[in-house]
Amino acid sequence: MPIPLRDDDSPRLTSRRLAMNALAVALMVVVPLATWHLTRTAAMARLTQEAAAIAQTRVLALDSVLDRQRAVAVVLSVDQQVIATLRDGRISDPEVSAKLDLLRAETQSSVIYLMDAQGRAVAASNWDQPTSFVGHDYGFRDYFRQAMQNGTGQEYALGTVSGRHGLYLAHDIRDEGRPIGVIVVKIEFDQLERAWARDSDATFVMGGDDRVLISSRPELRFQPLPTSRGVLTTRAPLRRSDWQLVVQTSTAGPRRLAALAAGTALLVVMLGGIMAALIAARMRRAARQARAQAAYRADLEQAVQARTRDLSDEMRERKAAEQRLIRLQSDLVQANKLATLGQITAGVAHELNQPLATIRLLAQNGQALLPAHAAQATGDNLTRIIGMTDRIATITDRLRGFSRKATGAMQAVLLQGSIQASLMLTASRRRANAMRFDLPDLPDDLFVHAESVRLEQILVNLLTNAHDAQHDRPDPWIRLRANWDAATVTLTITDNGPGLDADGAARLFTPFATDKPQGMGLGLVISRDIARDFGGDLTLDPATPGQGATFRLTLRRA
Repeated sequence: MPIPLRDDDSPRLTSRRLAMNALAVALMVVVPLATWHLTRTAAMARLTQEAAAIAQTRVLALDSVLDRQRAVAVVLSVDQQVIATLRDGRISDPEVSAKLDLLRAETQSSVIYLMDAQGRAVAASNWDQPTSFVGHDYGFRDYFRQAMQNGTGQEYALGTVSGRHGLYLAHDIRDEGRPIGVIVVKIEFDQLERAWARDSDATFVMGGDDRVLISSRPELRFQPLPTSRGVLTTRAPLRRSDWQLVVQTSTAGPRRLAALAAGTALLVVMLGGIMAALIAARMRRAARQARAQAAYRADLEQAVQARTRDLSDEMRERKAAEQRLIRLQSDLVQANKLATLGQITAGVAHELNQPLATIRLLAQNGQALLPAHAAQATGDNLTRIIGMTDRIATITDRLRGFSRKATGAMQAVLLQGSIQASLMLTASRRRANAMRFDLPDLPDDLFVHAESVRLEQILVNLLTNAHDAQHDRPDPWIRLRANWDAATVTLTITDNGPGLDADGAARLFTPFATDKPQGMGLGLVISRDIARDFGGDLTLDPATPGQGATFRLTLRRA
């Protein structure tokens, strides 16, 4: 507030008061403007961060939905029943349509349908509905032509039969290298749009032509992105697509906060002017400045403490998320190991039945021999009974050790012991197929940097795959070779199977890619992740004519 002038003021005092009045007026203008600008800048920065986080979260959710449906199309593209339907030229196969309907219900897609090479629908998940796609010709659709030419196709369009908008994901189906049809998964986003509509932020998914495809405001579909003042537009790209997710957030909040801060600053300046007008002595002005500086330092310290708390909370949340990720990865590894354990359980049961039957027979012989032949019973039969029980104990100890969940603690592991343990767990498969083994001669002091349970999981996966690859082979064999130096140990496992073609080798380490009817498609993926966690790697050697597959496991020497 300006200081009033009095008639008895001296020229020097008057000049000083004029300067103070000018300063007060300047403060009343500059401080509110500066406060408005700084507050609005900070609020906009915070709003930008929040909008970016929201956009990224929704992109991740949408990418997850699309990846799951693409995976359904990929899995169906290699389904033998689907290929057989197209190969035989059958139309409206109820069994195939029922399978598609089951997958549709499990994956929450809108409809799944199968087309032949001419674009005619021969099976569909809605085959028993009035709006069935079976028999309709979709050869004019862009996604069909893209899939037949490039292997995959994608199009967001209005359904000709259903009259509903959705995204069509297409994948070609090949028989002996030539395309014989297309599998299509349609996704509708009504539930996602309703969820977005409940939020105050407007959310849009833009296509490659920069037109709205999915939106919290469905009336804007297939129109350009709306532009309006007073909104913050945040864009985030989607993976494996030219789509973009756009979030429009109102900036009214930062504007109101800036106006409130500017008004508060103006009020503070006016109060300061009044205090300055009442304070005439220099000491009181100094005291007032000291108090203002103390208040500023207190506010600054409080702001620093608040920010420190926010950063600490963020670090704790990030650490918790990392721990959850580690637990999920560990659970996935354990699930794969238990699946492998289920495959070898029958063999272990066979391994136990033989010594148990022998123990029973020897015990009966011992009863018959006593007391007339007590020495023979105790010296021969009972000794063999003890040996058989020791064999059972060894087998069950290996089985329990393999089923335990890994602890994650690395240590020096004897490579020879891990190989012998894995051979014991897969012994039944070797005897059933008359499998011939060629094992390396390893020294007793060759240790690797690993975890024994997870290293045995890798070896059991590789040996099981080698066994399965030689089903019905007249001369099955598996050869293990080892090379080592001062830093690393390389173990190669080669089988006498048919080997892998280029396509199988390319997707060998892809999750859920498997040719086994009961396989999960995770064994080799998890095995390679475990090897890399050990500081090594798991790779497939290039195919050699007349020779099966060769896997190369590299480990750090301990």
